[in-house]
Amino acid sequence: MKDIKLKQILGLLVLGTVIWFLPVPKGLDPQAWHLFAIFITTIVGVIANVSSIFVLSITALAVTILTGTLEAGDAYSGFGKGFILLIVVAFLLARAAINSGLGERIAYLVIRKLGKSTLGLGYSMAITDAIIAPAFPSNTARSGVLYPIIQAIALGGGSRPDDGTGRRLGNFLMMNGVAGLTISSALWLTAMAANPAGVGIAEEMGITINFGSWFIASVVPSVIALITVPYVLFKVAKPEVTHTPEAPKMAAKKLEEMGSMSTKEIIMAVTFILVVIAWALAGTLGIDKTAVAFLGLAVVMLANIFTVDDLKKEGGVLEIWMWFAILYTLSSFLNNLGFMPWLGDNIASFLVGFSWPVVYVILIISYVLIHYFFVSQTAQMLALYGVFLSVGLTAGVPGTLLALMLLFATNFFASITPQGSSANVIFAASGYLETQEMYKYGAVITVTNTFIYLVFGTAWITLIGV
Repeated sequence: MKDIKLKQILGLLVLGTVIWFLPVPKGLDPQAWHLFAIFITTIVGVIANVSSIFVLSITALAVTILTGTLEAGDAYSGFGKGFILLIVVAFLLARAAINSGLGERIAYLVIRKLGKSTLGLGYSMAITDAIIAPAFPSNTARSGVLYPIIQAIALGGGSRPDDGTGRRLGNFLMMNGVAGLTISSALWLTAMAANPAGVGIAEEMGITINFGSWFIASVVPSVIALITVPYVLFKVAKPEVTHTPEAPKMAAKKLEEMGSMSTKEIIMAVTFILVVIAWALAGTLGIDKTAVAFLGLAVVMLANIFTVDDLKKEGGVLEIWMWFAILYTLSSFLNNLGFMPWLGDNIASFLVGFSWPVVYVILIISYVLIHYFFVSQTAQMLALYGVFLSVGLTAGVPGTLLALMLLFATNFFASITPQGSSANVIFAASGYLETQEMYKYGAVITVTNTFIYLVFGTAWITLIGV
């Protein structure tokens, strides 16, 4: 195993070295080309799973500075970006919501109302996910909230992954959990870590998107998808059990065990609502969204919902902050140094003669299909979002429309493969879903999502002129 990794590392070094020393293409500065060599080598390493995205990112940062490709101050600039700090703080707020039990309570309340049928259970989980998503900037964190509830429902319905009863109930519910995450992440700007980063890249290209404009643009296609996708998956998966009268009873029992809302839950709920409202009105009120997140975190820590001990356990947040800041910085400077516009112009030359609507559809569908080769939504967004956006702008595609739709796609294509998102992993490991089933269901979900967002989303955004 070590020999294989060593070969992969050496192969990656050779790739980066070869690209570095290739003749600099006409129209580019050596600095831009060398930064591209470092960046693309890092992305290839992520795709090939040579090492963790964290290790590859810090390696790229060191190489970028030591080779003089970027000045140290420029290379470190991403660590101070407000929206990246927002992601980190919001992750901690999400953990507080889990600690308080609020997410679990919301899920059981919805199940009690809608869970009398298997399809109703599917809608219950999707609705719960959509409700809690704006304060959970990690679809992986939300999967950690939803999964144990879905598992309990499946087991309670006599559906086990190890005795041939998986298709009674669990098979559909687990994949529905994956599907719901793709939509909820597209519904809210703060529902997935890559969303604010993409907004930051778009802003550097002169396109402004805020919490409110994102939600207004996304709400129609996302609601349609929330209604349609569980139903389509239900028809494709064909669970053997279609009526689940015991599920609302189980939910009611769980709620009874939980008792009335605790003080911590009330504080968490009020904080959750006020933070989301403040984010939505940040532009109008002239307040900083990251400062709002810090204030929300302070409140839940003062209320002892999230403690310093909890913070010590969240080492993964520091890791995310570091690699996210590094890759965002490299991607941003590729644009600043002219690489993204240069690449966009060259790709756009192949699309000369096509009207912008045709170019727009080609770009979105291509962006979705390329995710078959990526194991990270964020890695693809950082690698390709700026390029695709630049190509579309060159071809005359309305900037805000394309910027939003590419970011929506970064979320709604997440179920295309079992490894298409880290949020999929826990469901894939449940035992209820075979790999080939996840590819089949994932393709159906992705095609449905793509159709809904391209048709209804495009029409809606064009109509309202966001």
